[in-house]
Amino acid sequence: MSEQTVDDIDLSVVDQMIERYGTTTDAAIPILLGLQETYGYLPFKALQHVTEKTEATPNQVYGVATFYGQFRMKPVGRHIVRVCHGTACHVRGAVGIDETLMEVMGLAGGEDTTADMEYTVEKVACLGCCSLSPVIMVDDKVYGKLTRQKVRKIFQQYAREEVEQ
Repeated sequence: MSEQTVDDIDLSVVDQMIERYGTTTDAAIPILLGLQETYGYLPFKALQHVTEKTEATPNQVYGVATFYGQFRMKPVGRHIVRVCHGTACHVRGAVGIDETLMEVMGLAGGEDTTADMEYTVEKVACLGCCSLSPVIMVDDKVYGKLTRQKVRKIFQQYAREEVEQ
């Protein structure tokens, strides 16, 4: 994700997406997917531009953007931490893993991204690693058979690696 603010979004990127996928309402999903890939989230200014340059109404674009779970309406951290809440993980302590992550990252209720934009935590229905439950995934790396203590150690290691870089 780039370090852009809402005010300095390059709308030519939006225009390129529209040119590539078209201006009809059925082009909204591919356009939004392209914007998400480019920005890491869907900036309001970009969504507004889509509604001005295509046949899609603001309600249609916002409806698509908020209906699908993969779309983000705000910037995300450099690392995505996915916490499995599937049945096996839930039974084996996913709630406690969540609580520990929030504590370790200094996130209050409702927050999902750390103030330094390093981490975004998201709950997912399943990571497909039931035999390793409870599980988290940091970017593309899976950590399983977790305890609260193991979670703290994992993120202490990440903190050390950040300092060394």
